[in-house]
Amino acid sequence: MLSDIDEQIHRLTTTLFQRQESNGSWHFCFENGMTIDAYVIILLRTLNIQNEALIRRLHDRILAEQQPEGCWKLFRDEEEGNLSASVEAYYALLYSGYSRLTDEPVRRAKLFIQSKGGLQKVNSLLTQVILAATGQSKWPDSIVAIPLEVLLLPTFFPINFFEFSGYSRVHLAPVLIMADRNFSIKTVHTPELYDLNVHRMDTDERPSRTFQEMLDSIQSGINKLLGTPQYIHQVATTKAEQFIVQRIESDGTLYSYASSTILMIFALLALGYPKQHPLITHAVQGIIAMRCSSSRKTTIQNSPSTVWDTALLAYALQEAGVANNHLAIRKASAYLLSRQHHKPGDWIIHNPNTVPGGWGFSETNTINPDVDDTTAALRVIQGISRTDSSYKEARNRGLNWVLSMQNNDGGWPAFEKNTNNEMLTWLAIDGAKSAAIDPSEADLTGRTLEYLGNFAGLRTRHEFIKSATYWLINHQEQDGSWYGRWGICYIYGTWAALTGLKAVGLSTQHETIQKGARWLLSIQNPDGGWGESCRSDRLLVYVPLGESTPSQTAWALDALIAVHSQPTVAMNRGVYRLIASLQEDKWTTSYPTGAGLPGNFYVHYHSYRYIWPLLALGHYRKKYGN
Repeated sequence: MLSDIDEQIHRLTTTLFQRQESNGSWHFCFENGMTIDAYVIILLRTLNIQNEALIRRLHDRILAEQQPEGCWKLFRDEEEGNLSASVEAYYALLYSGYSRLTDEPVRRAKLFIQSKGGLQKVNSLLTQVILAATGQSKWPDSIVAIPLEVLLLPTFFPINFFEFSGYSRVHLAPVLIMADRNFSIKTVHTPELYDLNVHRMDTDERPSRTFQEMLDSIQSGINKLLGTPQYIHQVATTKAEQFIVQRIESDGTLYSYASSTILMIFALLALGYPKQHPLITHAVQGIIAMRCSSSRKTTIQNSPSTVWDTALLAYALQEAGVANNHLAIRKASAYLLSRQHHKPGDWIIHNPNTVPGGWGFSETNTINPDVDDTTAALRVIQGISRTDSSYKEARNRGLNWVLSMQNNDGGWPAFEKNTNNEMLTWLAIDGAKSAAIDPSEADLTGRTLEYLGNFAGLRTRHEFIKSATYWLINHQEQDGSWYGRWGICYIYGTWAALTGLKAVGLSTQHETIQKGARWLLSIQNPDGGWGESCRSDRLLVYVPLGESTPSQTAWALDALIAVHSQPTVAMNRGVYRLIASLQEDKWTTSYPTGAGLPGNFYVHYHSYRYIWPLLALGHYRKKYGN
């Protein structure tokens, strides 16, 4: 077996050396379905930007993803298709001009949409916003009900704009601007979707009691603001505009997200900016630069994963035996050093008096660092920081930033500290529970502990490590698993939790560790691998995929390696399945195992078929090779 592992490690490392860019980074596609592709077609046509080559490529990619039933899916085993995605695809195909109502695929899509209740049944907020902004439906009451003046509430109020997560704020601000002005824009080429309205009646429902309580709390705060309603409203509009403009990155995008940048462009139009305004044209260029192309398709990435991929790939290479002074690692380390943040972002509101030192997800990201990317980068530069003062200083700033981001409950969030106001989850918006707040998560807490234990030498004798350990123990599911927010899903969370707990010194005999390992073994597939459906993310219970995927097999295997002092028969079966998967090119190798927003946004990281298998095989050889 070890010779087989050595062969695969050699093959993977050779491939990665060849694919490394001259600046030390790796560029792999962050593929997130066809939603952003559809929005870009709609945006370019609305702005009358005639980039026909791109529009045609995006059109063809969307069309190729259509299912025989006429629908589109976010993942292969999504039952009955996805209505919101199908509406987006249908709209974009027609708006592109390269599909017509009489085309057979369009007719099938229309029948599917009508069979699911039409536009009134669309539950994705982004879909609803795009439809409203382009004159296809009225603005949803769940958005109209939130006054723009919420941006003026001081941060000490129970509900204020900065209690929302950073991700939701950069999407919510432009949406509130548009809804406030009842904005919509059409061109002579805008398709009419009125025939997708199955029930031509007002389907709005009365707001829930909890949502109304949240609105009442916001209004109570607004009533304390000084000035006439007209003056306060004008100040709120200016504040919303400034909030957006001040968070534009050097590539023209808002927070390095294509989705929020698209909304920003529509919001700027709502504020009266001309279509040719430099902010708009620069933003469009930034979105187009996010495209990822191959011989088979072109897609627009929502947030290119260059920093994340580079950090994880360099770390996996190091764990597989590549020396810290190897040229590939030195180049990757230099690239990562250049991407460390040096200026404060919104995270400092909840975490004041902390020196910036984190890393972001995308190359252009300079103000929105996150804990996961930061620990990923810190793992890579750990070795070189022992001999190079510039890396040592970067490591110290990064470590200090990570430690400062620990929540009061003991766990770690993704982007901002202590933004876990449960009242915000009462929003009458699909996915609000996951998008509106940024609470402690098992995967983030586990990965942070793994870094702090294995790379910073910290153990449970430190009170803050003990606090995080208790958080993980208390958030273990009854079956022994943990839910992972940013991966699919329970396999991901359980891997992160187990490797983190072991790294800080929790005994293998501890019942928490034993339960987690038993759960992983209980869901192992007959072929020796592991695979979990994206449906777990929505149902909040483990749902087997029925097939094994490379990344999920590697996560489960890596967790078991951390737990067991000697390899078991089940683990060796997992190794053989993992090695076999590296030779395959079927749907399981491209199944999305990254998560963004439950029920709405899933990610196929093209890098994951390299990162996690290499890491697991490297750890197996390092621990059991002798």
